[in-house]
This record gives sequence, C-alpha cells and structure tokens, in this order.
Amino acid sequence: MLDLSTYFPLKESRAHEVCGPSALSLAFASAEQAEGSVMWISENWRAEQINPSGFCAYMDPRNLLTSKVKDQNEGMAVAEESLRSGAVRITIIELTKPLSFIAGRRLQLAAERGRSTGLCIIPEGMGNNAAESRWRCAPLFDANFGGGDSTLQRWEIIKNKSGTLNAWNVRWDAETRRVIVV
Repeated sequence: MLDLSTYFPLKESRAHEVCGPSALSLAFASAEQAEGSVMWISENWRAEQINPSGFCAYMDPRNLLTSKVKDQNEGMAVAEESLRSGAVRITIIELTKPLSFIAGRRLQLAAERGRSTGLCIIPEGMGNNAAESRWRCAPLFDANFGGGDSTLQRWEIIKNKSGTLNAWNVRWDAETRRVIVV
C-alpha cells in the first residue's frame, strides 16, 4: 500500500475534488494542512452552513474567509479569482451541478498561476476530467476497528492523473491537527 503522504496534503497549484459523506473532513483537514488563509465558497440558497464550533478541531476559524454567492457561475468566478491571486493557500468551493471540462480547466490554470490549491466538494457520482484527483470519503462504523473511534474514516482516491488509485483508513487527531493512518 502506498503511503498517504504521497497524496495528502493535496498537490499544490492544482484543483482537486472530493465527494462522499465525509467530504467536509477532507476539506477541513486540507485547509489546516495548507497552513494559511482559506477561502470557502458556497451558494447562498443552501440551508446548511459550516459552523466554527464544528470545524475548530480541524483548523483555526480565524484563517477562514467565506463567500456566499448567488449561483454556481458566480461561485466559479470567485474561485478562479481566489486561486489566481495566490492570496489564500487553498480555495474550497461547494458545487451542486457538474462542471464543463472548460470550467474545470480554468480552475486548474488559475491554481497554477496563483500557486494555490483548489478543492471542489462535489455530489457523489459527479466529477470533472480536468481535476488532478478525486477523493471519496466516508465514515467507518466498525466499533472493533480503531477502538470505537468516532472519527474513523475511509479515504479513497477514485481518480488520479498520476494513474495510481488507493485507499486508507484514517482518523483526525485534533491535538496534533494531523491525519493519522490507522
């Protein structure tokens, strides 16, 4: 099995995707590993919102900038500008509709230019061919595995431009703010 550190933290200057019920865990872990400012973009019609009380075990809420946008087109424009500027280390955008290849490629070019990382949180089964990698993250509920740890998760790379797919059982260590392979 390949070492998780080969793939995580996410490759800089590229845009990635994550899906699955634990997608936010990978997003917040990525935000912490980026060690800097984070831009989080979501559409303002969505009822669910990220809450500092929920993610403070992952990262310092003071490093998070949020942008509520009218629709996905506006969100993509904000994401491109954020990535291109290089002012933040990672830009995370919650997507609700598929992206065209051209839109995905624009994110890649913006990430390269700004030397920052992009992460699209996508619905299950959706994805863009321009993404550097696509992850699927889900909780593991086996009480015998990991000592009944409620943070235990399965992170899988289901698309990778380097061609290697893999999976790991991980948990988040809030004390060290690191992903631990179990």
